[in-house]
Amino acid sequence: MSSATGTVTTAGAPAAGAPAAGAGAPEPGSLRALLPALAGHRATTARTCAAALLEQGSLVALVTLAAHTVGTAVIEAEAPSSGTVAALVALVLLRALATWREMDLSHDLAYRVLAALRVRVFDGLARSAPARVAGRRSGDLAATAMADVEALEFFYAHTTAQLLAAATVLTGGATVLAAAEPWLLAAVLPIAALLAVAPFAEARGRAVRGARTRAAVAELSADTVETVDGLRELLAFGALAGRRRRLAERGRRVGDAQRAEAAWEAGVAAVRDLLVVTAVLGVVAAAAQSAASGRLHGAWAPAAVALSLAVLGPVAESARSLSRAVSLRAAASRVGAALNAPALAPPPAAPRALPPGPLGVRLHGVTFDYGGGPVLDGVELTVRAGQTLALVGASGSGKSTCAHLLARFWDPSGGAVQLLPAEGDAIDVRELADAELRRAVALVGQETPLFHGTLAENLRLAAPGADEGLLAETARLCGVDRIAPMDTPVGERGATLSGGQRARVALARALLVRPRVLVLDESTAHLDNASEARLASLIRAEGRTTVVIAHRRATIRRADRIAVLEAGRVAEEGTWEELTARPDSALNRSLAHLPS
Repeated sequence: MSSATGTVTTAGAPAAGAPAAGAGAPEPGSLRALLPALAGHRATTARTCAAALLEQGSLVALVTLAAHTVGTAVIEAEAPSSGTVAALVALVLLRALATWREMDLSHDLAYRVLAALRVRVFDGLARSAPARVAGRRSGDLAATAMADVEALEFFYAHTTAQLLAAATVLTGGATVLAAAEPWLLAAVLPIAALLAVAPFAEARGRAVRGARTRAAVAELSADTVETVDGLRELLAFGALAGRRRRLAERGRRVGDAQRAEAAWEAGVAAVRDLLVVTAVLGVVAAAAQSAASGRLHGAWAPAAVALSLAVLGPVAESARSLSRAVSLRAAASRVGAALNAPALAPPPAAPRALPPGPLGVRLHGVTFDYGGGPVLDGVELTVRAGQTLALVGASGSGKSTCAHLLARFWDPSGGAVQLLPAEGDAIDVRELADAELRRAVALVGQETPLFHGTLAENLRLAAPGADEGLLAETARLCGVDRIAPMDTPVGERGATLSGGQRARVALARALLVRPRVLVLDESTAHLDNASEARLASLIRAEGRTTVVIAHRRATIRRADRIAVLEAGRVAEEGTWEELTARPDSALNRSLAHLPS
C-alpha cells in the first residue's frame, strides 16, 4: 500500500482474505448486493424507469393501433381517420423521443454509479491494505478497480429499468387480453413464463463461464502490467520472447473463455427466438379461432395479435438482458469483495487529540502474526522524544513489522503501540483518527513509489497545500534540488531517477509534513554514507523522534540507542558502546554480517 510518505512492502504477509481472481460460481446475490448503489441517485433512477416504461408502452400502443388500422382498412374497406393518422404520428414521435431519453438517462445513471463505485473500490482496497492485497498482483487489482467496475455498466444501464418496465407492460397487456379474448392470453402467458424463468435456470452455468472469463482477463491484465514494468530486465536478460509466449497463451485463454460465453449466448438466443415463434403460432391460431367463432371482430383480430406479441417482446428482451447480467456475477463478486473489505485498522469510535510538542514511542507487550507463527512475541521497546533508535536484526526478525505497526497499517494481536507526549498519559495509536496519526507519524519504506508527474507534484502528495518556500527548503535539505528543477517530469514510477534520487524524494516527501515521529524502514540504503550522515544530522538537529531500520554499521552507530530483535523479541538494547563492548552480544553477531 502506498502512502504519502513511502510504501509498505508486504513481503511475508499472506494473501488471506483477498478475493480470488475467479474460480467456480460466484455467490448468487452478488448482483443484488450492488443495487443499493442506486440509492444515491433515486431521482435519476425514477426518471430512467419512467422513460423505459414510456418507451415500451408507446411501442405497444403504436403496433396495436397500426394493426387495428390495417385490419379496418382491409376487412371493412375503411380509410383511417385523420385522428388515427395523427395518433400514429404522435406515437412514432413519442417512441423516438422516449427511446432517446431512456438511453440518455440510463447511461447517465450507470456512469454516475460507476464513478462512485470506483472510488469506493479504491477506498476498500486502501482500508484493507496491506494484508488483504498482499500476494495479489497489481494487474489483478487494476482489473477489479477498472475492468470489473466497467463491466457493471450493462447491469445498471440495461437491466433494472427494463425489468420494471417489461413487468408493467406485461401486466397491463395481460389485463387487456383477458378482457378481450382469454385464449390469446393463454397462448402468451406460458411462453412469457418460460422466457422469464430461463435466465434463472441457466444462471449457474452462465455465472461459471462469466467467472472464467473475468479470471482470464485478470490474469492477462496482471501479466501485461508485470511485462511492461519489467521490460528493461526482460530485454537485458533476453527473456522477452518467453514473456511474449506467456502473454499469447493468456490471450488465447481469454479468447477461449469469451468464445464459450458467446457460443452459449447464441444457443440461448436461438431458444428464445424459437419460443417467440411458438408464441406467434399460438396467438395466430387463437385469434383465427376466436374470429371464426365470432368472439373477436375480424377488424380487431390483427390488433389483438399485435398486442399479444408486443407485450411479449419486452419480456424476451428483458430475459436477454437478465441472462447477460447473470454472467456479470463474477465481476460483481470481485467488486463487492473490495467494497466490503474489513478495515485492518478500524477507526476509533471516539478519537483522541494529540497534544502539541514532541512525541516518544512505546511498543508495550506487542505480539503479532500474519496468520502463521508469531512474528513479534511480547516486544517491549521505548523511544524517548527526540531520540534516534536503530532497530537491528536478521531478516524476518520483525523489524519491518514494528515499523508497520507504528504507522498502524495493522493492529497488534496483543499489547499496545503508543505515542508518548511530554506531559500526560500515553496514547494508543488505535485511539487516533487516521489523519491525526498521519500528521504525527511518517513512514518511509523500503520501496519509493513515485507517480507520473513532476518532482514538485510527487513531493506535494504528502502536503498538497505546502507553499513554495517550504517545498524549496525541504527539497534543499534532502538534496532533491540537486536532482533536477522542480518542474521536471520523473516518468512513471520515477523511471528517470536512480535509486538514491528516489530515496531523496521519498525522504523529502515525508519531511514535508513535519512529522513528530519518523520511521525509516531501510529507506536510506540507496544513499551513500556521506549523504546519509548529512540526513541524520538534519533529523537530529530538528529534535525529531526517529526509528531507523538499517543494515549499515555507520547508520547503527549514529543512533542514540540500539535494539536488537531476535525471533520476534528484543534480545538486547543499549548504546553502541555498551553493546559492542560485549563480545557475545547479539549486536556483534548481527554486525558480523553487515556492510560498513
